Amino acid sequence: MVPADERAEHLPGLVATDLDGTLVRSDGTVSAYTAEILAELDDRGVHVVFVTGRPLRWTREVFSYVGSHGLAIVSNGALVWDVANDRPWLERPLQPEVGREVALALRAAIPGVRFAVETLEGWTMETGYVRHEADDEHGFAPRAVGVLEDLFAVPVLKLLARGGGLGADDFLAAGVEVVGDRVNVTHSSFPLLEISAREVTKASTLALIADRLAVDSADVVAFGDMPNDLPMLTWAGTSYAMADAHPTVLACATHVAPGHDEDGVAQVLAGVLAR
Repeated sequence: MVPADERAEHLPGLVATDLDGTLVRSDGTVSAYTAEILAELDDRGVHVVFVTGRPLRWTREVFSYVGSHGLAIVSNGALVWDVANDRPWLERPLQPEVGREVALALRAAIPGVRFAVETLEGWTMETGYVRHEADDEHGFAPRAVGVLEDLFAVPVLKLLARGGGLGADDFLAAGVEVVGDRVNVTHSSFPLLEISAREVTKASTLALIADRLAVDSADVVAFGDMPNDLPMLTWAGTSYAMADAHPTVLACATHVAPGHDEDGVAQVLAGVLAR
């Protein structure tokens, strides 16, 4: 067996993991085994950062597993939440004029598209926007329902677009073709465009945290399963696609982990801890 002090030299400086389809099981839970592995990483001084497309209101339910450092990246990098102190650590919003311009361009090119926006205070939707089932299940009502112009009274963390009758990948391709590099456009599993400020990705925000923690990208291990994870997996020194990940993620990552319902992240990290 490798001595504890030698094992410590082989531990990553930071573990970054997506949630849905990656760390969280299909039933919405984090297993006791995964929780135990995350706690051991924290005890061993390894920073664990949750990096998710979820809005803040959906992420709070897993904050208890994030470790003593208490930071989580939500909304695809637009917000870093200080879990320990229950306050924003960093905001990287989309400015109203850019969001409005992008929404109008998408509507002109893809008939039937409707929009919503995420802010620190919650979410606001345009009339006709198809609400996410998770908001209904948890009782997260929109702060307001109105016309498109109402969505851009203030800077927003994320612009959301649904409708148009396209599948997830085709919708993403159509959206990127319309808006180019004016904003960052991605999706996380179904026909919903998630639109952030141009420079905002999971990777760019994770890089800011890693720099603050004095951790080089080469010492980061990252896990993901969907296109919104691609920048993070490309940036990290070691990357794992989940076995049931999107084809683009499987092609990008340096390794493949067992599926999320098999506690794939925890299985990999248990092996790292045992080195």
